[in-house]
Amino acid sequence: MNLMLTFQQGDAILVSVFLILIAMSILTWYFIALRGWRAWQVRRDNRASEATLWAAASWTEVETALQHSEAPVARLTQDGLGALRQYRQHSASSLGQSCSLDEYLTRALRKRLAQEQQQLEGGMTFLATIGSTAPFIGLFGTVWGIYHALVNIGTQGQVSIATVAGPIGEALVATAAGLAAAIPAVMAYNTFVRLNRVINQDMDHFTHDLHAQLLTRGGEDGVR
Repeated sequence: MNLMLTFQQGDAILVSVFLILIAMSILTWYFIALRGWRAWQVRRDNRASEATLWAAASWTEVETALQHSEAPVARLTQDGLGALRQYRQHSASSLGQSCSLDEYLTRALRKRLAQEQQQLEGGMTFLATIGSTAPFIGLFGTVWGIYHALVNIGTQGQVSIATVAGPIGEALVATAAGLAAAIPAVMAYNTFVRLNRVINQDMDHFTHDLHAQLLTRGGEDGVR
């Protein structure tokens, strides 16, 4: 069975199916590598930023240490301190009278937390789409290839195992190609969903602790 015959003798539809599946497979593995590296980086940076924050002697030291950090918890801290400073500056105006500091901080931290969680979920729809559609694209290629193989066999008027096995075997490879693209996508999707859940839980706990610290110690270190 020579797969190159599929590209040489197959029509535009069958060749397109194989090219789509090859592209899906390449993109899937690229995304797996990219998201895997990103998840490892986020967890590493979050741990480092949390350690820096809780070891700092003041909020000023925290802001300086996390100023250039790309960790989600660093951005949460920066937004929390920014919201606290803004509230203190407008405490005598309508802003301070419309809601409490607790509520204002909760809104700011919740907004940033939602943005960080959304970034973690980026591309998950892509994996889910490939995992659910690739087998059917491969099946379509198989059915199309078998149909044309049978048409060619009927035109030649020769029916034998040798005549049937080659063309139909090549067509069946489309199903295998679909599964080869779908299985890694599904497994990666499930893995990243669980990993994102763990990261989100860690950030939820951190946000709760940060909120409590900003309420109790927010007036210190010139955070006004």
